[in-house]
Amino acid sequence: MRTVTACLVVISALLGTGTVRADDPQPIPLWRADELSPKGDPASEKTQERAANGRFVSNVTYPTLTIFPASADKGPTTAVVICPGGGYGGLALDWEGYDVARALNTIGVTGIVLKYRMPQPAVTKDGKPLPLLDAQRAIQMARANAKEWNLDPNKIGIGGFSAGGHLASTAGTHFDPPDANASDPLLRVSDRPDFLILAYPVITLTNPIGHSGSRQNLLGKQPDEKMIELYSNEKQVTDQTPPTFLSHAEDDPVKCENSLLFFEALRAHHVPCELRLFATGGHGFGLGQKGGEPADWPTLCQAWLVKQKFLDTAP
Repeated sequence: MRTVTACLVVISALLGTGTVRADDPQPIPLWRADELSPKGDPASEKTQERAANGRFVSNVTYPTLTIFPASADKGPTTAVVICPGGGYGGLALDWEGYDVARALNTIGVTGIVLKYRMPQPAVTKDGKPLPLLDAQRAIQMARANAKEWNLDPNKIGIGGFSAGGHLASTAGTHFDPPDANASDPLLRVSDRPDFLILAYPVITLTNPIGHSGSRQNLLGKQPDEKMIELYSNEKQVTDQTPPTFLSHAEDDPVKCENSLLFFEALRAHHVPCELRLFATGGHGFGLGQKGGEPADWPTLCQAWLVKQKFLDTAP
């Protein structure tokens, strides 16, 4: 198959947004400009520097992938498409994106940070939300370019934090079968992730557990009840949902029942899963860099990946 990256050109306007730094890998466009509907504009992005957690990027209309390759010494690697959180209103690009990718590199995993578009529910209406289109495309692109990017095409997962966790769980419950006759070569490739890693995720959009801000940004102020049901992902689990690792704190304002609902749905369908629930930790603990109970979750997740045979390197 012709590799997709051969035809991708990095748009110089990306360098003027304040998002890219000199020590960052160069992002690549997720779509050609003529494939984006509505039209994307990288110059529309707004970047805030947050002292504790790094860059927060909002108004994303031009999605990209930033690849942090693991060492090629041992052949094709496991990969994780990373979806930063931000309530579907922006992206915690460093704290829940680039920092995560670099941490994955230390255990021999390639990190692929997805800078996904913010939803435009007035435009997509009853169609797929823009972030889901981007997540599916990211998985397909990683799989289609597995040889070039030194990836194992059968070990490509997706992970997410907060609303990014909702996006990752949506990719794990709303995947489509590949279309062998599609004119677009990426559509001939499966968009089903091989595993999910969900940290303090938004899962349900239903009251009283659902996170109202994420729901409004994703589906609009007065969403159709059918759309709320469709994207309450605990209701979309099947026996084909990928194996899943979850971590959450009980004192999180994004209620831990989100993870509990998904975990119970996975168990009911006999999907391999593990939930690490911490008494304290709040919301947005990232990789646990600030200490406390959640500090151990990356090591616990690594052990789970080994147990599920997605990784060889034990903690």
